[in-house]
Amino acid sequence: MKIRKADDSDFPAILPVYAHARQQMQQTGNPNQWGKNKPSPETLREDIREGNLYLLEEDEKIVGVFAFIIGEDPTYRYIEGSWKNNRPYGTVHRLASSGQAHGIWEGCFHFCRSLLPNLRIDTHADNRIMQRLVEKSGFERCGIIYLEDKSPRIAYQYAPEQDMPAE
Repeated sequence: MKIRKADDSDFPAILPVYAHARQQMQQTGNPNQWGKNKPSPETLREDIREGNLYLLEEDEKIVGVFAFIIGEDPTYRYIEGSWKNNRPYGTVHRLASSGQAHGIWEGCFHFCRSLLPNLRIDTHADNRIMQRLVEKSGFERCGIIYLEDKSPRIAYQYAPEQDMPAE
């Protein structure tokens, strides 16, 4: 599986991946996290513009999409609970699969960890699939964060000491 940054020419091929992911969420008991229209096209275009949207490709087909943002995430400033550390981190957002390949999360996780081993992610309480995936990968549940619209999300952090640079 190949991972590369998305560019404007990829935009038309990205939208069906998110449509499939929303459909899967509906079918697996998570109808509220993205509803019928999230992430918005504007958010995805902004991710592309800022160089934060990545594609997972297999046989030159887009099989997954995710945003990886290095630096402080404003929604993570307040947490009901506590983060494992306050070192610089990267955040995984908007992970989606086309349903045409396996290992989308694993590919995303290993790629992000190779760039910065201190990772954070959040997910909806109904997204049991994502909760299992991140916990299986070694992320620890740290508490609850709130998005801009005040909706709660379960927050996780991956920060194994052997991967962390000295402070």
